[in-house]
Amino acid sequence: MATTPVKKLCDKVWRNGEFIPWENATVHVSAHVVHYGSAVFEGIRAYDCNGRPGIFRLRDHIRRLFDSAKIYRMDLKWTIEQVCNACVEAVKVNNFKACYLRPIAYRDAGPMGVNPLKNPVTLDILTWDWGKYLGDDALEKGVDMQISTWSRNAPNTTPAMAKAASNYGSGALIKMEALLAGYSEGIALDVNGYLSEGSGENIFVIRDGKLYTPGTSHSILSGITRDTIIRLAGELGIPVIETTLTREQLYIADEMFGVGTAAEVTPIKALDRIPIGNGGRGPITTRIQKAYLDLVQGKSEDKWGFITKV
Repeated sequence: MATTPVKKLCDKVWRNGEFIPWENATVHVSAHVVHYGSAVFEGIRAYDCNGRPGIFRLRDHIRRLFDSAKIYRMDLKWTIEQVCNACVEAVKVNNFKACYLRPIAYRDAGPMGVNPLKNPVTLDILTWDWGKYLGDDALEKGVDMQISTWSRNAPNTTPAMAKAASNYGSGALIKMEALLAGYSEGIALDVNGYLSEGSGENIFVIRDGKLYTPGTSHSILSGITRDTIIRLAGELGIPVIETTLTREQLYIADEMFGVGTAAEVTPIKALDRIPIGNGGRGPITTRIQKAYLDLVQGKSEDKWGFITKV
């Protein structure tokens, strides 16, 4: 039976210490990850910084990859430095000026069954050209979102702190529900009915000049973009408060935006068809978005040493 060819995203994929052709970067149907979702991964962007690729917060992303693997008892046989270097080489080998990187560690083919401890762990690094995650106009005009009927995972069920593939089963349900209802994205509440996160973004709420966001106890991924926004807000003199947020607080926000490596800083112009603020990108969101994009694109001072030049 013929299969549909997979769209080629890059020439070479880094796998377990060497580069292999895109066509050979396959996974066997018996692999543990196929049956049980046993993978942890990262999403990283390299920006065109004055004609040279600059990978944003590479070491922080790879450290989180190792943290996620540790939580899931996956032994990675490389060091953080080795994987960082492999990411740099992956950008070079595939001749990207700007791209998205996806390091992913997964339990490969081995004994069948739920127990993964005897299955080997494979580490791949993919690179590809990925544009604006929520649409070309999203950063300027904002997007419509909805409160999902799906809640985020409860504490002590599956670990929200780990960026695990299995967590994105929830994200996919949130995303599909939103798209089929005519929205760009969905926002999930936690099991207690408080704000958690989007299918792939952390959420920030602005009210009376202050920036509010849920803490890690609300089943959010502790996002690296989220951390960057908190730092930048401090530089801009905008107070940041990590707190519990109710659903009704979102509707009366002056501004809202979602953040993530893929989403960057995306304004939320309406929630459940209720306009947020003026129904577009607000002034504080604009300031934060500009500060973020200037930083990642190498247009402002990299005072934290976040950019790894390729």
